[in-house]
Amino acid sequence: QLNMAKKKEAFLKEFKEGPLQFKPTYKFDLDSEVYDTSEKKRKPAWTDRILWKVKNLCEVASKEGEFPEEENLISVTLNSYVSHMNYGISDHKPVTGTFKLEMKPLVSDPLVVLSPEGEWSAEHDVLIRYSVVSEFPSSAWDWIGLFQVTFRHVNDYITYAWVEDDEISSNNNSRQVYMSASEIPKTGGEFLLCYYSNNLQSIAGISEPFQV
Repeated sequence: QLNMAKKKEAFLKEFKEGPLQFKPTYKFDLDSEVYDTSEKKRKPAWTDRILWKVKNLCEVASKEGEFPEEENLISVTLNSYVSHMNYGISDHKPVTGTFKLEMKPLVSDPLVVLSPEGEWSAEHDVLIRYSVVSEFPSSAWDWIGLFQVTFRHVNDYITYAWVEDDEISSNNNSRQVYMSASEIPKTGGEFLLCYYSNNLQSIAGISEPFQV
């Protein structure tokens, strides 16, 4: 039924689905792997499905000549598509899909380049040097955060420095800011520096990993 609908409905044609390598997920007697034994005796069906569609930015931008049509900024790969027969609280068996998502950066060169200066430890204040591209929309509310290399969110910072309030030197090519020794983890480890742009509402630069 779904395959027939995909042939007729234009919006469904663009959706993809992985191979159905599991048995129909409907309709089961509760708490069992037995198909419907009620008076209706419904036929088994692949009712629960996962379809996906990637709307690449180039689909829109290419119409205005901004990107080549063949360039995909986002790609999705289906890694697994399975049903879970051990669940019995419903007459449906749940289905899950695991995907790999890859995104090309819209900006190939970093807007901000930053790095730690000297040896970092909790025994003394530490220095950060950074530079920005000429067109970068900097703000007094920009900050540089110290993150563990395993951070997952911009709010996972250990500590941070304001790029203006904590600045100690500047020239045409670069600027220096400091972080207080009291905020540096005494246990040490591997860390990153990230420059957060208030205007862009995102991280605009990430340093190479370094040891504290």
